[in-house]
Amino acid sequence: MNEEIRQLRERTVHLANTLPVTDMHTHLYAPEYGELLLWGVDELLVYHYLVSESFRRTDQPYDEFWSLSKKEQADLIWQRLFVDHSPVSEAASGFITMLNRLGIDVSSRNLDDYREAFAKRSVNEQVDAVMEIAKVERIVMTNDPFDPLERPVWEAGNGKKDPRFYAALRVDSLLNNWPFAVQELNKQGYLVEEAWTEGTKNEVRRFLKEWIIRMDALYLAVSMPGDFAYPAEHHRTSMIDEVMIPVCQEQGIPFALMIGVRRASNPGLKLAGDMSMKSDVSAMEALCRKYPEQKFIVTMLARENQHELAVLARKFRNLMIFGCWWFLNTDSIVEEMTRFRIELLGTTMIPIHSDCRVFEQLIYKWEYSRKIVGEVLADKYVKLLESGWRVTDEEIKRDLEDMYHRNFWRFLGREA
Repeated sequence: MNEEIRQLRERTVHLANTLPVTDMHTHLYAPEYGELLLWGVDELLVYHYLVSESFRRTDQPYDEFWSLSKKEQADLIWQRLFVDHSPVSEAASGFITMLNRLGIDVSSRNLDDYREAFAKRSVNEQVDAVMEIAKVERIVMTNDPFDPLERPVWEAGNGKKDPRFYAALRVDSLLNNWPFAVQELNKQGYLVEEAWTEGTKNEVRRFLKEWIIRMDALYLAVSMPGDFAYPAEHHRTSMIDEVMIPVCQEQGIPFALMIGVRRASNPGLKLAGDMSMKSDVSAMEALCRKYPEQKFIVTMLARENQHELAVLARKFRNLMIFGCWWFLNTDSIVEEMTRFRIELLGTTMIPIHSDCRVFEQLIYKWEYSRKIVGEVLADKYVKLLESGWRVTDEEIKRDLEDMYHRNFWRFLGREA
């Protein structure tokens, strides 16, 4: 290999692996949220990716597994996926990577040794250590004011104690389970009813504005099923047009849509039983066209939708696509998506978010993804070099910082 090319690749990969990032969509929490913050060996092993994978190795009835304690479930998953078979899947290898980067000797293959090592750490120490190893500077949580464990934290004024953590206001129930949302809104003193009256609209707007201000929420967020259509003769269209878009515009925040979930495809697996669905990208096209001044942050779950979504982002500057969500977060697909997104959009997108639910997952998800981003970007720089265009280290750093955090904060209209 030409020495100049070798050095260019080396510098690009090094910067991709070491620059700090903002993780703009997670299911993580700061320590003040108590038991909502998931961390440790057993939480990592009973993560839904590994639960569903482990059931491919057994005929055990689902109910029997769920009747076990968390530790017993973790023991079974460890045996099935790590002892009886090699941990080569993305989620299983990620578990080994996490332990190793935390300084734990994985060669012992003794789960109790790993538990003992974690037991010596406090939650605050672990949060600090993981963020340092993963080089994650800022984390955006997913915050649901209908959650009975989370709401008291905000009402006590502790929701934004740790300045490294930011809020995103989750609105799934308002769009996808309106009867439940009505009950919860009434409990909080908002006078709403299932009928879509002017009074109900005003109260839902008031609810959203009050919680956006309380949380200093960066954006509204919702997961949508794959059959989401817009416009449509459906409650969702009315809620979006008459409540959510007006509130987002008034508060100056984007609306984030994660589209393509089919819930409870296999109910026996509980949270692990959700599935992906192909979606109709024209729903986002219609929203972007109808509301050119409203910003949308969008990811989709089906691989089949990714190219069309990237093309759509070329047409609408109020659309920011982000991440490789859920089942797409595997090395081969992350590489494919990152490559064609850069080819279509340059660096004007957010290539990665972790979607973590257990804190230590930040380590492997960012390590794996950074490596891919670095290698893909290096390929593009080599192509430029072969045409006589030399990219400086400062320009490489600029491009990576755009994708790792500045694109997100600029899109929000906030300082990076």
